[in-house]
Amino acid sequence: MSNAAWHALFYSPNESRLRAGWRLVIQMAMLGFLLIFEIFAFALANVFFHWKISDTGLFILSTLFELIAFTGSIALARRFLDHRPFLDLGIRGFLMGGEDYAKGVWISLVIWFSIFLTMGMIGWLNYQNSYLDIKQLVIYFLIFIVVGFQEELLCRGYILQTITGGSNVFWGMLLSSAIFAALHLGNPGAGWMAMVGIFFAGMLLAFAAVRTGKLWLSISLHIGWNFFEGVVFGFPTSGVAIYSLLHIHVTGPVLWTGGAFGPEAGLIILPALAVGAGLVWFYTR
Repeated sequence: MSNAAWHALFYSPNESRLRAGWRLVIQMAMLGFLLIFEIFAFALANVFFHWKISDTGLFILSTLFELIAFTGSIALARRFLDHRPFLDLGIRGFLMGGEDYAKGVWISLVIWFSIFLTMGMIGWLNYQNSYLDIKQLVIYFLIFIVVGFQEELLCRGYILQTITGGSNVFWGMLLSSAIFAALHLGNPGAGWMAMVGIFFAGMLLAFAAVRTGKLWLSISLHIGWNFFEGVVFGFPTSGVAIYSLLHIHVTGPVLWTGGAFGPEAGLIILPALAVGAGLVWFYTR
């Protein structure tokens, strides 16, 4: 293979930077390296200090590790691989995103209330009791703000926009949603139905990002999705059981309800996502 052919394999023909695919591979490698380094450093420190951390504390710690790794790897990739400003990923104008924040939370509430109401009316869900813990409520809301920001920055920010720049919006939405689903493979109870549900949830979030050209709507959708799913209505949050305001017992068929993973792994999520997509379109029309 000639030097020109090798150059064309790795570098964009009209830009002095690596092709989109190579940039994405390197960014994901940096992400993995940072996560492994953080976990190793924590494990080594724990050998000496013997920290006793609760499940909630571990959840907070893992979220912070992911925030550092996600944001750090993307910032490095934008600076040294993309040669583009970090904020151009769609996170400029934080103070101007108020309407997007409100609409995203409202749409996610409609999605999960419709699932809760439908399952209750059919008889697939039994309400048992409720327990208000303000401290847990605030902790998980703050956790989900971080989770929503970091996962949207990665999937609908860097991955979606990098793939779109190297091909088109269709492939950007498709592949970023597939990667988003793959990131949840390690969750408890994750199976192929869970991956299908999360993939289509990723398509909804990608649709919101593409329609607005920014990440604020998808970030608020993501935050509201996790908060209402787990903390308010009591479903497992992508397979993870956390504090919930409402305590429920799901009895319906696993194919529809998603079983232990939650409605994201059930067929019931699909019409709810269609409603969400319609609301995103209506809001951004």
